[in-house]
Formats: sequence, C-alpha cells, structure tokens
Amino acid sequence: MQAQTLSPPRSKADSFESPDFYCIDDLLTAEHKLVRSAVRNFVKREITPIVEDCAQRGEFPMHMVQKFGQIGVFGATIPLEYGGGGLDQISYGLMTQEIERGDSGMRSCVSVQSSLVMYPIMTFGSEAQKRTYLPKLAKGELLGCFGLTEANHGSDPGGMETNFIERSDYYLLNGSKLWITNAPIADIAIVWARNDQGKVRGLIVERGMEGFTTNEIKNKWSLRASSTGELIFQDVQVPKENLLPDAFGLKSALKCLEQARYGICWGALGAAMECYEVARRYALERIQFDKPIASFQLIQKKLAEMLTGITQAQLLCWRLGMLKNEDRASNAQISLAKRNNVEMAQKVAQDARQILGAMGISGEYPIMRHLMNLESVSTYEGTHDIQLLILGADITGIPAFK
Repeated sequence: MQAQTLSPPRSKADSFESPDFYCIDDLLTAEHKLVRSAVRNFVKREITPIVEDCAQRGEFPMHMVQKFGQIGVFGATIPLEYGGGGLDQISYGLMTQEIERGDSGMRSCVSVQSSLVMYPIMTFGSEAQKRTYLPKLAKGELLGCFGLTEANHGSDPGGMETNFIERSDYYLLNGSKLWITNAPIADIAIVWARNDQGKVRGLIVERGMEGFTTNEIKNKWSLRASSTGELIFQDVQVPKENLLPDAFGLKSALKCLEQARYGICWGALGAAMECYEVARRYALERIQFDKPIASFQLIQKKLAEMLTGITQAQLLCWRLGMLKNEDRASNAQISLAKRNNVEMAQKVAQDARQILGAMGISGEYPIMRHLMNLESVSTYEGTHDIQLLILGADITGIPAFK
C-alpha cells in the first residue's frame, strides 16, 4: 500500500480543543474561557498561516507587535490606568499557552514585553516612568527588551561587567548584553548594570541614545521566528530620570525573571498541546498494514503518556496561577513548574515526531519547529539545571550555586 498523503493539520485548526482529561475547564471562570477563546482565534487567524514561512526564513514578523498590542496581550496583568489589561494571572497564563501553541518565538516576544519590560517599570519605576512608557508598550507602539545576560555571565548574572558611573546630570553606561530577545528591534531596553559602588541597578535605555547599538544573532536553529541579538553600550549618556528608583540589587532583576518563568510554564504547555493534537489526528488518519496506526499498542502508549504529562502540567499551571493571584507563589514553586512543563513538552514533541515518522521533520507540520524551539525555552530565563538547583536550595536550605 502506498503512503497516504495527508493535509497539514493546520487546515483543521478550527476543530482544535485543548486536551482536558481532568475537566480543568470546570476550574476556569467565564472570563478565563473568553480570554482563551479570543487569543486562540487570534493565533489561528494571524500566526498559524505565516509562522512556518517566518521560521524557514529566520525572520520575526514585525507587524505582529502592533497586532499583539491591539488584542491586549502586552501587559495583560498591568492595571488599566497604565494601559494594561487588568486581568488575573490565570488569564495571562492562558494567553501565553495559546500564543505558544502557535510558536514559542511569538510567545517570547509577549513574555519579554509583559514580564521583563512592563513589569519592572510597573514594580520599580517612578510614576513618571509608568505614565511615559507603559501605555505605549501596552499598545505595541513601543517594543522593549531586557538586558541581563552577558557573554561571560549567563547562569551567574551576579558576575556582570556592564557598568555605569555618575556624572552631573546623567549616567555613563558601558558594557554589553548577549542573547537578548527583541534586541535588534526594541525601542527601549531595561538594562541591569553596576554603579560606582558595585551595586546592581536597572536603567531604561532608549534607542537613539548615542553609543547604544544592537546586533542581530543569525543562523539560529531554534526560535527562528524570534528576533535575538546583542546590546552594546559605549559611553552611553543615560538621563538620571531613566534610573528605576526602586530597583535595588540583583534580586530586582531576578524578580522579573520569576514573572517570565511563570509565562513559560503555560507556554510550554501550549506547545505540548499542539504537538499532541497533531500526533493524535495523524495516528487516526495514517494507514499502515491496512489499519490506522492509532490501533497499535506502541502508538497508544505514546499518546497516553503524552496526555498524562499534559494533564499534570495543566494542574500545575492552574494551581500556580491561583497562588500568584494570591501573591503566594514562591520562586521555587515557579522553578518547579517551569522545569517540569518544559521537560514534559520536549518529551511530547519528541514522541509526536516519532508518531509522524518522516513527516515529523516536514515544515508541513509544526512538530520539528516546536521541538527546536523548546530547546531554547529549556535554557532561557534560567536553564533546566538551574531551576533544579533553585528547588534544591529551597528543599535543603543550602544553595549549591557557590
């Protein structure tokens, strides 16, 4: 029998329903479901039709910034008075889940803008900074990035070399940051650097300031539909009013990463859901030995394990979201969920690729793109092993970092 030619599952996107084996939808409010439905339809309409081509070309679709602003996914939890959505943490999580069903790079753009740019301005910024930047960031009129990682200091940001010294009415900033999402296209950067006393502080650096340049990282195998680059500061004069007044020490920067990791917990779940659904449909349609491959024990084993992992991750996300709504989610709890959910998503994508066989590497299906993207998701905002050590320190009271 000749191999059966199948239409890409994206042509059937209208019938997608999230796996919900434990009836977790019963725990969601009507508003949660409305938010999820709106973003799911947005992804179906705006991201799915273009993302494979963007990934193949290694380009971020710049028009998506304005569209993200229009739909309200930037700063979803920021108060309404500053242009945000005023939504709860589960609503935001469901947004990132649906966007990463489309692509991890698209979700990365949203996560950086919301958790690593708008959040620090909201949390550590002055009232003037909030009024100046947040409404424009929320609308997508400005795009931001977060400058913490350096070429020589990834998992150990405390070793950062980027620094600034005080002058009469400005700060003189020097150094560089590497592997920065949105860097080549960002209008502003939240930059973490050491002052004259060696203390880590946060600064808002704007494109156009003399001495501030960006480079794009090319030839990536992962997050190809995301813009990644380097921030370079050579005697950049940053006005004193651009210092985040309430950001003191590295702990402020790490607090921002907690927010980003929370979104990743949900986002990785979305990627896993998409891979599972594609594999399930393919297994029901693909005929070998005169029967659907879904009838074979090994395929059913894979699908059952995929659904089990997704269900566990859904419960983790929901409970973590409730804890964040109550301002009770700890750094270690977020690390546990980030580590578990990304690892689960990687395994689901790997199994989906096996179920699809040779078609699993084809751009006609999203499996390999998700699998490659998840390699980066496993590393950024704290690597897989760093999340483990954060959890280990919480369990034992003994940090293993030093």
